[in-house]
Amino acid sequence: MKKIFLLLTLAIGTLNNIYAQSCCANHSADTWEMLALNTDFKEAHLAPEPIDYTPPANAGMVKFETQQAGAPGMAYYMPSDKPTSKVLVIFHEWWGLNDYIKKEAENWQKMLGNVDVYAVDLFDGQVADSPALASKISSAMDTKRGEAIISGLLRHIGNDKQVATLGWCFGGAWAFTAGVMAGNNSVGVVDYYGFPEKDAAKIKPLQSDVLYIYATKDQFITANLVADLQKQVEATGHKFTMHSFDAVHAFANPSNPKHDALSAKQAEQFAKKFLADKLQLN
Repeated sequence: MKKIFLLLTLAIGTLNNIYAQSCCANHSADTWEMLALNTDFKEAHLAPEPIDYTPPANAGMVKFETQQAGAPGMAYYMPSDKPTSKVLVIFHEWWGLNDYIKKEAENWQKMLGNVDVYAVDLFDGQVADSPALASKISSAMDTKRGEAIISGLLRHIGNDKQVATLGWCFGGAWAFTAGVMAGNNSVGVVDYYGFPEKDAAKIKPLQSDVLYIYATKDQFITANLVADLQKQVEATGHKFTMHSFDAVHAFANPSNPKHDALSAKQAEQFAKKFLADKLQLN
C-alpha cells in the first residue's frame, strides 16, 4: 500500500512539473525569421486600428539611392525648423512604415527639438494590416536589402552628422544594426525589446552606447538573450543601460491597440533623456 501511495505521489509531482513547464515556458527563437513565424508571437500582436494622421506641411517621403541598381530606398522625413547636425533615425515595427510611425517621427522631432528625424521604410512601401501579413513580409525580408537601405540613408544624411537610432521590436533589432553601421557617426541606440544580435563579430564595431527597453513578461525575448547582448556591447567599451518594465512584449509599440500607456510613457521619458544627452540637445 505504501509503495502504491509513493508511486502515486511521484506521478502527481511529475505531472505538476510538466504542467508548470508547459504553462510558463517562453517562446523564444534563435532567429527573427523563426520568431516572426511563431504562432504565439503573431497572436500577441493585434492588428493596428485605423488612424487619421495628416503630416505637417514640411514633412514627407524622401527617396535616396542605394548600392542596389534600380532599387532606391525611402524614408519619411520630419525636419527640424532650422539647420542641424543632429539626426534621429526611427525603425518601424513589423507592420511597416504606417501612419503610426510617421506620427512618432513628428512626436520625436517635437520632443527633442533641433533634430532631423527620418523614419526609414525597410519594406519598400509594403504595409501590413494583419499579423499574418506582417509575419509573411518581415520573415521574408532580405537582410542585404535592409542593410542597403540603411547604407543609402546614411549616405543621404551625410558623414558630418551625429546619428542616433530608435526602434520597436522588429525595428529595435534594426535600430541596433543601423547604430553599428553608422560607425563613428553613431551617438546612441534605443532598442525597444528588439531581438538581440548574437554574432559578436557584428557587435564588435559598435561605436556608441545602447539603451535597451525590456518587458519582464516578454515571452519571446528572454532575459538571457538580453544579458548576452549586454556582455557583448560592454566588451566594445560602451555602456549598455537597461530599463525593465512589468509589462508584456510590444507594450510600447505605437501601433499596438492595447499598449500599456503608463509604462510606454515612462519608457519614452528614459529614451528622451538618453537621446537628448547623446545628441547634446540639452
